[in-house]
Amino acid sequence: MASSEGFLTDEQREVLKIAAHNAETLSSSPKSPSSLLSEHHLKVGGRAPTTGIAVRHVRRSHSGKFIRVKKDGAGGKGTWGKLLDTGGDSHLDRNDPNYDSGEEPYQLVGTTVTDPLDEYKKAVGTLIEEYFSTGDVDLAASELRELGSTEYHPYFIKRLVSMAMDRHDKEKEMAAVLLSALYADVITSTQISQGFLLLLESADDLAVDILDAVDILALFIARAVVDDIIPPAFLTRATKLLPESSKGLQVLQTAEKSYLSASHHAEMVERRWGGSTHVTVEEVKKKIADLLREYVESGDASEACRCIRELGVSFFHHEVVKRALVLAMEIRTAEGVILKLLKEAAEEGLISPSQMSKGFARLAESLDDLALDIPSAKSLFDSLVPRAISEGWLDASFFKPSGVDGDIPNGDDEKVKRFKEEVVTIIHEYFLSDDIPELIRSLEDLAMPKLNPIFLKRLITLAMDRKNREKEMASVLLSALHIELFSTEDIVNGFVLLLESAEDTALDILDASSELALFLARAVIDDVLAPLNLEEIGSKLSPNCSGSETVRVAQSLIAARHAGERILRCWGGGTGWPVEDAKDKILKLLEEYESGGVVSEACQCIRDLGMPFFNHEVVKKALVMAMEKKNDRMLDLLQECFGEGLITINQMTKGFTRIKDGLRDLALDIPNAEEKFTFYVVYAKKKGWILPAFGSATVDGTPFPAAAS
Repeated sequence: MASSEGFLTDEQREVLKIAAHNAETLSSSPKSPSSLLSEHHLKVGGRAPTTGIAVRHVRRSHSGKFIRVKKDGAGGKGTWGKLLDTGGDSHLDRNDPNYDSGEEPYQLVGTTVTDPLDEYKKAVGTLIEEYFSTGDVDLAASELRELGSTEYHPYFIKRLVSMAMDRHDKEKEMAAVLLSALYADVITSTQISQGFLLLLESADDLAVDILDAVDILALFIARAVVDDIIPPAFLTRATKLLPESSKGLQVLQTAEKSYLSASHHAEMVERRWGGSTHVTVEEVKKKIADLLREYVESGDASEACRCIRELGVSFFHHEVVKRALVLAMEIRTAEGVILKLLKEAAEEGLISPSQMSKGFARLAESLDDLALDIPSAKSLFDSLVPRAISEGWLDASFFKPSGVDGDIPNGDDEKVKRFKEEVVTIIHEYFLSDDIPELIRSLEDLAMPKLNPIFLKRLITLAMDRKNREKEMASVLLSALHIELFSTEDIVNGFVLLLESAEDTALDILDASSELALFLARAVIDDVLAPLNLEEIGSKLSPNCSGSETVRVAQSLIAARHAGERILRCWGGGTGWPVEDAKDKILKLLEEYESGGVVSEACQCIRDLGMPFFNHEVVKKALVMAMEKKNDRMLDLLQECFGEGLITINQMTKGFTRIKDGLRDLALDIPNAEEKFTFYVVYAKKKGWILPAFGSATVDGTPFPAAAS
């Protein structure tokens, strides 16, 4: 039996073996292997610990001695102390060389959370105040653009108008001018509509601080409609969104009944706050009356002309004419000097022919009322008109039987008035939607084809006062209307109406003459008008009027080198491509379809061209390709296009007509071209693609056969 000292017993060896085997698992346990050994009262070298204390409360020092430690491992000589024990009275000493400010306890600091909308409102408030001080539209637009936050632009509209409402007419006019300047470039029409809707919703609150808030806000809305920055349909839509008892509803009713439905409402609304002169209409009328009475007393025509010129209201000279004629009737002895003044003003070009005629027309309309104060007013007027015409300062057309806008028969004046109101709404909606078929349907629903020239006049007048996008849209629409609805005579008469009123238009649109010349030239390039039609239009105008000069400018534009491409691109083009590029794209899409393409994809490509007025080129090239490839697959494409309404019957007919016109040249390359074309005509008539009248056309004197029943 081995000595007990320095040896382990069999029992102790077995325990040690088990402990070593499970060392990894036991290392993660609160009890270490040494504690297991101590719990089994191991005796190393046959010697037990001197005390009955468990080994887990004993630690070995670096010197090899066992040291009794406190429970849970804290304290004791040569130990680290208890885990996470910081001491109850411990504190940081900022004078300690090892002091770290990061050890300081965290302290929550309160701060105010800012609302981006509140910040935006403050910024635009300052911007508007500066604009009212400086009147610099470009600076205001630049600052608003730099401010960003475009989603808050409706609040800018609300802030601008509400601030102007509580100020003088000058600031109201400045606010209206700024809105027009910001439209489309900085703020969209939708955002302007949203801004006015916010104003309508807060009309009850505004009325508390501003006594006439309803009338002022109604005038702002009417001005926005007149300036074409919100569509007339806005009033109808907003009415549905407001409670019946709200002030906002009263605002809309006032705008509609008191302003937009009034006679000459556009001029009245634009001048209500004095316009660009910051002088009210009533003040201008008073100045005109004063200068005319001073002239009657002095007889100095040159001084009177100078005073008229200094007024700076050339669009309002018809008021000078009207008041001068009334004064001549009131003071019979002054008739001679009054007519002398009007004659000199006309000869100098101070008062335009259209303003002169307008002044006479306004007086003619009020003769019944004037006769109450001047019984002989009608007879005096009848004597003044021939004299003015004979002396050459009143247009002889003033005595023509008055129709609606020139040669348009007046019929029912109320219907004509309603037509004009309807087409303005239709045109505004077209500018927003770019939906030509919908516009054509709307015109067909009106069922007043005799008034087509009035529609054309209104379309181009509205487009001229807008961006290039709308001008291009007007030209594209004109091409489509020429095919679908309008005759060449309608378009000629429409341009005549435009050119007759060119001088009045130029008062509101500075470059109206050059814009009209481009519209005329574009109509010729688009085959809407023939060059001979320009001569016809010119023959219907006075030789020395500005309209005749516009026609001559259009003729010179057309005669220039590469005129077609330049004029097509004058407003960016419907697609930005010249005609040759469009033809090339049509050819490529047809080739792709012919080589195995899908019908629906080909139709989408035609739609993406964005040139519905040019779809006759698709028809022409498809038919030529069908003849060349001896493959009638192209007919399936044309059938699909026709069935979807993508290519109209007029465009189909025009495409077939163009093939017929060039059939002899085509036969040089395709010997059986005439035979194939005859087959296509029969097929097209059976499918209803082309107009019935096309059946009377002939090739080499042989009529096309009628379609089989």
